[in-house]
Amino acid sequence: MGTISIIGSGGMAASIGGLAAKGGHAVEVTSRDAAKAGALALEIGADATAGGFGEAPSGDIVILAVPYSAALDVVRQYGEKLAGKILVDITNPIKSDLSGFLTPPDSFGAKEIAKVAPANTIVVKAFNTQNARVLASGPVQGHPLDVFIAGDDAQAKARVSAFIESLGLRAMDTGPLTMARTLEHACMLWLGLMAHSVKHGNFAIGVSLPG
Repeated sequence: MGTISIIGSGGMAASIGGLAAKGGHAVEVTSRDAAKAGALALEIGADATAGGFGEAPSGDIVILAVPYSAALDVVRQYGEKLAGKILVDITNPIKSDLSGFLTPPDSFGAKEIAKVAPANTIVVKAFNTQNARVLASGPVQGHPLDVFIAGDDAQAKARVSAFIESLGLRAMDTGPLTMARTLEHACMLWLGLMAHSVKHGNFAIGVSLPG
């Protein structure tokens, strides 16, 4: 198992970091708030470390676990330190009032992130349709949760898929990075279901395979 670097210290960072540590990965957490990064590293345990924000991540796989509203600035700040890394975009560019998206009409979040990342940074969309609390809870009645991924580099997707599987989750490849737009809309679907049908956030969107 290798090192997984996580940029962010919120709920998704905690959930992914915790599962990664249980899966045998070394975990590095960075945040603009060094105290929060240190506290999360202690919470994750298993010798998780707090790295310096803006410094070169230790891991080849870097989880971008910040709100989309901050994501572009964060990627710009890291700049060339993300060169050659697999950057896993878990963000959702959804307006706070759920009226639409923060991205230009002809674009989507992962595309905007790829634009500001170094040219040889490989962006893979993943985890954006999962709720942090549900993710941390793990399999439901023995069935692993589905994590949908999208990306243009087959080897990078294979590595991200292997990482996802090591967490006890099921990776579901949806195709090229352009499919990230659909995955971001799937998060809007999740929010709509939570608000109008399910009435709580304790559920996940997944694939059922009959037989």
